[in-house]
Amino acid sequence: MRRQVPDARFFGIAGPRMQAEGCEAWEPAESLAVMGLFEVLSHLPRLFALRRRIRERILAERPDVFVGIDAPEFNLNLAPALHEAGIPTVQYVSPQVWAWRQGRVGRMGRFLDLVLCLLPFEKRFYDEHGLAAEFVGHPLADQVPFAPDRAAARSALGLPAEGEVVAVLPGSRRGEVTRLAGDFAGAVALLAARRPGIAFVAPMASAEARAVFEPALEAAAPGAKVLLTEGNAQRALAAADVVLVASGTATLETLLCKRPMVVAYRLGALTAWLLRSFGLMKAPFFAQPNLLAGRGVVPEIFQEQVTAERLAAELGRWLDAPAGREALVGTFEDIHRQLRRDASARAAEAVLRLVAQKGSVPVSGERA
Repeated sequence: MRRQVPDARFFGIAGPRMQAEGCEAWEPAESLAVMGLFEVLSHLPRLFALRRRIRERILAERPDVFVGIDAPEFNLNLAPALHEAGIPTVQYVSPQVWAWRQGRVGRMGRFLDLVLCLLPFEKRFYDEHGLAAEFVGHPLADQVPFAPDRAAARSALGLPAEGEVVAVLPGSRRGEVTRLAGDFAGAVALLAARRPGIAFVAPMASAEARAVFEPALEAAAPGAKVLLTEGNAQRALAAADVVLVASGTATLETLLCKRPMVVAYRLGALTAWLLRSFGLMKAPFFAQPNLLAGRGVVPEIFQEQVTAERLAAELGRWLDAPAGREALVGTFEDIHRQLRRDASARAAEAVLRLVAQKGSVPVSGERA
Protein backbone atom coordinates (compact mmCIF):
# COMPACT_ATOMS: atom_id res chain seq x y z
CA MET A 1 0.00 0.00 0.00
CA ARG A 2 2.82 2.39 0.81
CA ARG A 3 4.36 1.83 -2.63
CA GLN A 4 1.10 2.99 -4.19
CA VAL A 5 0.40 5.75 -1.64
CA PRO A 6 3.82 6.79 -0.27
CA ASP A 7 2.51 9.26 2.34
CA ALA A 8 -0.13 6.92 3.79
CA ARG A 9 -0.29 6.68 7.56
CA PHE A 10 -1.00 3.39 9.33
CA PHE A 11 -1.99 2.85 12.97
CA GLY A 12 -3.68 0.28 15.19
CA ILE A 13 -2.74 -3.06 16.76
CA ALA A 14 0.58 -4.18 15.29
CA GLY A 15 3.34 -6.73 15.71
CA PRO A 16 7.08 -6.09 15.25
CA ARG A 17 7.08 -6.53 11.46
CA MET A 18 4.19 -4.12 10.96
CA GLN A 19 5.91 -1.63 13.24
CA ALA A 20 9.09 -2.01 11.20
CA GLU A 21 7.05 -1.01 8.12
CA GLY A 22 5.99 2.18 9.87
CA CYS A 23 2.71 1.21 11.50
CA GLU A 24 2.04 3.22 14.66
CA ALA A 25 1.33 0.57 17.31
CA TRP A 26 -1.36 1.52 19.79
CA GLU A 27 -1.17 -2.02 21.22
CA PRO A 28 1.07 -5.03 20.47
CA ALA A 29 -0.42 -7.82 18.37
CA GLU A 30 0.30 -10.29 21.18
CA SER A 31 -2.58 -8.68 23.09
CA LEU A 32 -5.00 -10.70 20.94
CA ALA A 33 -3.19 -14.07 21.06
CA VAL A 34 -5.94 -16.02 22.84
CA MET A 35 -7.70 -19.12 21.44
CA GLY A 36 -10.58 -21.38 22.48
CA LEU A 37 -14.19 -20.61 23.39
CA PHE A 38 -13.86 -21.10 27.14
CA GLU A 39 -10.14 -20.39 27.39
CA VAL A 40 -10.78 -16.77 26.42
CA LEU A 41 -13.13 -16.13 29.36
CA SER A 42 -10.43 -15.04 31.80
CA HIS A 43 -9.20 -12.49 29.23
CA LEU A 44 -12.60 -10.96 28.47
CA PRO A 45 -12.43 -7.91 30.78
CA ARG A 46 -9.03 -6.93 29.34
CA LEU A 47 -10.15 -7.55 25.74
CA PHE A 48 -13.38 -5.57 26.18
CA ALA A 49 -11.46 -2.64 27.61
CA LEU A 50 -8.89 -2.86 24.81
CA ARG A 51 -11.57 -2.94 22.13
CA ARG A 52 -13.30 0.08 23.66
CA ARG A 53 -10.05 2.07 23.68
CA ILE A 54 -9.24 1.11 20.09
CA ARG A 55 -12.76 1.94 18.90
CA GLU A 56 -12.66 5.38 20.50
CA ARG A 57 -9.27 6.19 19.00
CA ILE A 58 -10.26 5.04 15.52
CA LEU A 59 -13.47 7.09 15.64
CA ALA A 60 -11.46 10.10 16.74
CA GLU A 61 -8.89 9.63 13.94
CA ARG A 62 -11.52 9.05 11.20
CA PRO A 63 -9.33 6.88 8.91
CA ASP A 64 -10.13 6.28 5.25
CA VAL A 65 -10.51 2.55 5.90
CA PHE A 66 -10.41 0.02 8.73
CA VAL A 67 -8.69 -3.32 8.01
CA GLY A 68 -9.26 -5.99 10.63
CA ILE A 69 -6.50 -8.57 10.28
CA ASP A 70 -7.58 -12.03 11.44
CA ALA A 71 -8.65 -11.96 15.18
CA PRO A 72 -12.34 -12.25 14.16
CA GLU A 73 -13.84 -12.24 17.65
CA PHE A 74 -12.14 -8.91 18.25
CA ASN A 75 -12.43 -7.29 14.84
CA LEU A 76 -15.97 -8.36 13.96
CA ASN A 77 -17.20 -6.74 17.16
CA LEU A 78 -15.20 -3.60 16.48
CA ALA A 79 -16.25 -3.08 12.87
CA PRO A 80 -20.02 -2.34 13.37
CA ALA A 81 -19.47 0.97 15.18
CA LEU A 82 -16.89 2.04 12.62
CA HIS A 83 -19.14 1.10 9.70
CA GLU A 84 -22.04 3.00 11.26
CA ALA A 85 -19.76 6.04 11.51
CA GLY A 86 -19.12 5.87 7.76
CA ILE A 87 -15.66 4.28 7.86
CA PRO A 88 -15.24 1.55 5.18
CA THR A 89 -14.52 -1.80 6.81
CA VAL A 90 -12.43 -4.73 5.57
CA GLN A 91 -11.74 -8.10 7.18
CA TYR A 92 -8.42 -9.54 5.95
CA VAL A 93 -8.37 -13.30 6.57
CA SER A 94 -11.85 -14.74 6.62
CA PRO A 95 -13.09 -16.11 9.92
CA GLN A 96 -13.92 -19.80 9.65
CA VAL A 97 -17.59 -18.97 9.31
CA TRP A 98 -17.85 -21.63 6.59
CA ALA A 99 -16.79 -24.23 9.17
CA TRP A 100 -18.80 -23.34 12.26
CA ARG A 101 -21.36 -20.75 13.41
CA GLN A 102 -22.40 -20.09 9.82
CA GLY A 103 -25.18 -17.82 11.03
CA ARG A 104 -22.55 -15.11 11.54
CA VAL A 105 -22.35 -14.42 7.82
CA GLY A 106 -25.68 -12.58 7.74
CA ARG A 107 -24.59 -10.27 10.53
CA MET A 108 -21.19 -9.72 8.90
CA GLY A 109 -22.89 -8.53 5.73
CA ARG A 110 -24.44 -5.64 7.65
CA PHE A 111 -21.15 -4.07 8.71
CA LEU A 112 -18.38 -5.36 6.42
CA ASP A 113 -17.75 -3.79 3.04
CA LEU A 114 -15.24 -6.44 1.95
CA VAL A 115 -13.69 -9.73 3.07
CA LEU A 116 -10.23 -10.59 1.74
CA CYS A 117 -9.96 -14.38 1.51
CA LEU A 118 -6.77 -16.44 1.59
CA LEU A 119 -8.44 -19.63 0.38
CA PRO A 120 -10.51 -20.05 -2.80
CA PHE A 121 -13.50 -21.86 -1.29
CA GLU A 122 -14.01 -18.97 1.14
CA LYS A 123 -14.94 -16.56 -1.66
CA ARG A 124 -17.41 -19.07 -3.06
CA PHE A 125 -19.07 -19.26 0.36
CA TYR A 126 -19.42 -15.46 0.61
CA ASP A 127 -20.68 -15.19 -2.97
CA GLU A 128 -23.49 -17.58 -2.06
CA HIS A 129 -24.42 -15.33 0.87
CA GLY A 130 -24.17 -12.00 -0.94
CA LEU A 131 -21.20 -10.58 0.99
CA ALA A 132 -18.52 -8.86 -1.10
CA ALA A 133 -15.32 -10.93 -1.00
CA GLU A 134 -12.12 -11.25 -2.97
CA PHE A 135 -9.73 -14.21 -3.11
CA VAL A 136 -6.28 -12.66 -2.94
CA GLY A 137 -4.24 -15.83 -2.43
CA HIS A 138 -2.10 -16.77 0.54
CA PRO A 139 1.07 -14.81 1.43
CA LEU A 140 2.81 -18.02 2.47
CA ALA A 141 2.34 -19.45 -1.00
CA ASP A 142 4.28 -16.48 -2.38
CA GLN A 143 7.07 -16.86 0.17
CA VAL A 144 7.71 -20.63 0.19
CA PRO A 145 9.87 -21.93 -2.72
CA PHE A 146 7.95 -24.20 -5.07
CA ALA A 147 10.60 -26.94 -4.79
CA PRO A 148 12.27 -26.88 -1.33
CA ASP A 149 15.82 -28.27 -1.29
CA ARG A 150 15.94 -31.16 1.18
CA ALA A 151 19.69 -31.69 0.95
CA ALA A 152 20.50 -28.00 1.48
CA ALA A 153 18.10 -27.79 4.43
CA ARG A 154 19.61 -30.82 6.11
CA SER A 155 23.11 -29.50 5.59
CA ALA A 156 22.20 -26.09 7.04
CA LEU A 157 20.65 -27.72 10.12
CA GLY A 158 23.45 -30.23 10.61
CA LEU A 159 21.13 -33.19 10.02
CA PRO A 160 22.31 -36.40 8.35
CA ALA A 161 22.15 -36.30 4.55
CA GLU A 162 20.74 -39.83 4.49
CA GLY A 163 18.24 -41.55 6.74
CA GLU A 164 14.79 -40.69 8.00
CA VAL A 165 14.00 -37.26 9.44
CA VAL A 166 10.71 -36.26 11.08
CA ALA A 167 9.82 -32.64 11.76
CA VAL A 168 7.75 -32.01 14.88
CA LEU A 169 5.71 -28.79 15.22
CA PRO A 170 3.61 -28.83 18.41
CA GLY A 171 2.06 -25.38 17.94
CA SER A 172 2.78 -21.77 18.78
CA ARG A 173 0.48 -20.77 21.66
CA ARG A 174 1.29 -21.97 25.14
CA GLY A 175 -2.09 -23.63 25.72
CA GLU A 176 -1.93 -25.46 22.41
CA VAL A 177 1.61 -26.73 23.04
CA THR A 178 0.70 -27.76 26.59
CA ARG A 179 -2.22 -29.88 25.34
CA LEU A 180 -0.13 -31.66 22.69
CA ALA A 181 3.41 -31.78 24.11
CA GLY A 182 3.10 -35.05 26.02
CA ASP A 183 1.70 -37.07 23.14
CA PHE A 184 4.00 -35.49 20.55
CA ALA A 185 6.99 -36.32 22.75
CA GLY A 186 5.63 -39.82 23.31
CA ALA A 187 5.33 -40.34 19.55
CA VAL A 188 8.97 -39.28 19.18
CA ALA A 189 9.97 -41.85 21.80
CA LEU A 190 8.03 -44.65 20.09
CA LEU A 191 9.44 -43.90 16.65
CA ALA A 192 12.98 -43.63 18.02
CA ALA A 193 12.62 -47.06 19.62
CA ARG A 194 11.11 -48.67 16.52
CA ARG A 195 13.30 -47.08 13.82
CA PRO A 196 16.99 -46.97 14.77
CA GLY A 197 18.82 -44.04 13.25
CA ILE A 198 15.76 -41.86 12.81
CA ALA A 199 16.33 -38.16 13.55
CA PHE A 200 13.91 -35.41 14.56
CA VAL A 201 13.91 -31.65 14.17
CA ALA A 202 11.52 -29.51 16.22
CA PRO A 203 11.36 -25.81 15.27
CA MET A 204 10.02 -23.88 18.23
CA ALA A 205 7.67 -21.01 17.41
CA SER A 206 8.71 -19.10 20.54
CA ALA A 207 10.71 -19.34 23.75
CA GLU A 208 7.40 -19.95 25.52
CA ALA A 209 6.63 -22.93 23.29
CA ARG A 210 10.11 -24.33 23.91
CA ALA A 211 9.71 -23.96 27.68
CA VAL A 212 6.73 -26.31 27.47
CA PHE A 213 7.91 -28.78 24.83
CA GLU A 214 11.53 -29.32 25.84
CA PRO A 215 10.73 -30.72 29.32
CA ALA A 216 8.12 -33.03 27.77
CA LEU A 217 10.78 -34.36 25.39
CA GLU A 218 13.28 -34.85 28.18
CA ALA A 219 10.71 -36.79 30.19
CA ALA A 220 9.30 -39.00 27.41
CA ALA A 221 12.15 -39.36 24.90
CA PRO A 222 15.49 -38.78 26.63
CA GLY A 223 17.42 -40.94 24.14
CA ALA A 224 15.90 -39.63 20.91
CA LYS A 225 17.94 -37.54 18.46
CA VAL A 226 15.92 -34.32 18.50
CA LEU A 227 17.28 -31.04 17.19
CA LEU A 228 15.42 -28.12 18.76
CA THR A 229 15.68 -24.90 16.78
CA GLU A 230 14.51 -21.35 17.37
CA GLY A 231 12.14 -20.80 14.46
CA ASN A 232 13.47 -22.03 11.10
CA ALA A 233 10.20 -23.88 10.50
CA GLN A 234 10.44 -23.82 6.71
CA ARG A 235 13.99 -25.16 6.77
CA ALA A 236 12.96 -27.92 9.18
CA LEU A 237 10.02 -28.84 6.96
CA ALA A 238 12.22 -28.89 3.86
CA ALA A 239 14.67 -31.21 5.64
CA ALA A 240 12.00 -33.68 6.75
CA ASP A 241 10.56 -36.80 5.16
CA VAL A 242 7.30 -36.54 7.12
CA VAL A 243 5.88 -34.06 9.63
CA LEU A 244 3.92 -34.20 12.87
CA VAL A 245 2.11 -30.90 13.19
CA ALA A 246 -0.53 -29.13 15.26
CA SER A 247 -3.55 -27.96 13.29
CA GLY A 248 -3.26 -24.38 12.04
CA THR A 249 -1.22 -22.33 9.62
CA ALA A 250 1.74 -24.70 10.05
CA THR A 251 -0.21 -27.37 8.17
CA LEU A 252 -0.42 -25.05 5.17
CA GLU A 253 3.30 -24.32 5.44
CA THR A 254 3.93 -28.08 5.48
CA LEU A 255 1.76 -28.50 2.38
CA LEU A 256 3.66 -25.74 0.57
CA CYS A 257 6.92 -27.53 1.42
CA LYS A 258 5.34 -30.64 -0.21
CA ARG A 259 5.76 -32.83 2.86
CA PRO A 260 3.30 -35.52 4.03
CA MET A 261 1.99 -34.91 7.52
CA VAL A 262 -0.04 -36.10 10.44
CA VAL A 263 -2.23 -33.32 11.85
CA ALA A 264 -3.35 -33.21 15.49
CA TYR A 265 -5.91 -30.93 17.10
CA ARG A 266 -6.79 -30.86 20.78
CA LEU A 267 -8.97 -28.17 22.33
CA GLY A 268 -9.83 -27.55 25.95
CA ALA A 269 -12.37 -30.15 27.12
CA LEU A 270 -15.26 -27.69 27.46
CA THR A 271 -14.67 -26.17 24.03
CA ALA A 272 -14.54 -29.61 22.41
CA TRP A 273 -17.73 -30.68 24.20
CA LEU A 274 -19.57 -27.58 23.00
CA LEU A 275 -18.51 -28.11 19.38
CA ARG A 276 -19.65 -31.72 19.44
CA SER A 277 -22.81 -31.37 21.50
CA PHE A 278 -24.29 -28.54 19.45
CA GLY A 279 -23.02 -29.63 16.05
CA LEU A 280 -21.22 -26.34 15.55
CA MET A 281 -18.55 -27.78 13.27
CA LYS A 282 -19.91 -27.80 9.70
CA ALA A 283 -16.76 -28.40 7.64
CA PRO A 284 -15.92 -32.00 6.71
CA PHE A 285 -12.27 -31.53 7.78
CA PHE A 286 -10.25 -29.31 10.10
CA ALA A 287 -6.80 -29.74 8.50
CA GLN A 288 -6.16 -27.15 5.79
CA PRO A 289 -4.60 -29.63 3.33
CA ASN A 290 -7.79 -31.72 3.40
CA LEU A 291 -10.03 -28.66 3.08
CA LEU A 292 -8.04 -27.37 0.12
CA ALA A 293 -7.88 -30.77 -1.59
CA GLY A 294 -11.57 -31.39 -0.97
CA ARG A 295 -10.81 -34.85 0.37
CA GLY A 296 -8.86 -36.54 3.15
CA VAL A 297 -5.29 -36.60 1.83
CA VAL A 298 -3.55 -36.52 5.24
CA PRO A 299 -4.55 -38.03 8.59
CA GLU A 300 -6.21 -35.58 10.99
CA ILE A 301 -6.56 -36.67 14.61
CA PHE A 302 -8.86 -34.88 17.06
CA GLN A 303 -9.13 -34.61 20.83
CA GLU A 304 -9.03 -37.94 22.75
CA GLN A 305 -7.87 -39.75 19.61
CA VAL A 306 -4.57 -37.86 19.90
CA THR A 307 -2.32 -40.42 21.59
CA ALA A 308 1.39 -41.11 21.26
CA GLU A 309 0.67 -44.56 19.82
CA ARG A 310 -1.76 -43.27 17.18
CA LEU A 311 0.56 -40.45 16.12
CA ALA A 312 3.56 -42.77 15.86
CA ALA A 313 1.57 -45.33 13.88
CA GLU A 314 0.37 -42.73 11.34
CA LEU A 315 3.88 -41.31 10.94
CA GLY A 316 5.23 -44.82 10.46
CA ARG A 317 2.73 -45.45 7.68
CA TRP A 318 3.99 -42.40 5.79
CA LEU A 319 7.62 -43.42 6.31
CA ASP A 320 6.87 -46.88 4.95
CA ALA A 321 5.03 -45.57 1.88
CA PRO A 322 7.44 -43.66 -0.41
CA ALA A 323 5.06 -44.09 -3.35
CA GLY A 324 2.24 -42.54 -1.33
CA ARG A 325 4.47 -39.63 -0.38
CA GLU A 326 5.35 -39.01 -4.01
CA ALA A 327 1.71 -39.11 -5.09
CA LEU A 328 0.85 -36.49 -2.48
CA VAL A 329 3.45 -34.09 -3.90
CA GLY A 330 1.42 -33.63 -7.09
CA THR A 331 -1.69 -32.69 -5.12
CA PHE A 332 0.26 -30.21 -3.02
CA GLU A 333 1.88 -28.67 -6.11
CA ASP A 334 -1.55 -28.02 -7.64
CA ILE A 335 -2.73 -26.31 -4.45
CA HIS A 336 0.46 -24.24 -4.24
CA ARG A 337 -0.11 -22.93 -7.78
CA GLN A 338 -3.69 -22.04 -6.92
CA LEU A 339 -2.71 -20.09 -3.81
CA ARG A 340 0.31 -18.28 -5.30
CA ARG A 341 -1.26 -15.02 -6.52
CA ASP A 342 0.94 -12.20 -5.15
CA ALA A 343 -1.41 -11.96 -2.18
CA SER A 344 -0.05 -8.84 -0.49
CA ALA A 345 -0.23 -6.78 -3.69
CA ARG A 346 -3.76 -8.01 -4.43
CA ALA A 347 -4.88 -7.21 -0.88
CA ALA A 348 -3.39 -3.71 -1.06
CA GLU A 349 -5.07 -3.05 -4.40
CA ALA A 350 -8.44 -4.27 -3.10
CA VAL A 351 -8.30 -2.03 -0.03
CA LEU A 352 -7.32 1.06 -2.04
CA ARG A 353 -10.01 0.28 -4.62
CA LEU A 354 -12.61 0.16 -1.85
CA VAL A 355 -11.42 3.54 -0.53
CA ALA A 356 -11.86 5.00 -4.00
CA GLN A 357 -15.30 3.42 -4.44
CA LYS A 358 -16.52 4.72 -1.10
CA GLY A 359 -15.52 8.23 -2.06
CA SER A 360 -13.15 8.83 0.84
CA VAL A 361 -10.62 11.58 0.34
CA PRO A 362 -7.31 10.26 -1.05
CA VAL A 363 -5.13 8.69 1.60
CA SER A 364 -2.60 11.27 2.79
CA GLY A 365 -0.30 11.91 5.69
CA GLU A 366 -3.32 13.05 7.70
CA ARG A 367 -5.37 9.94 6.98
CA ALA A 368 -4.85 6.19 7.27
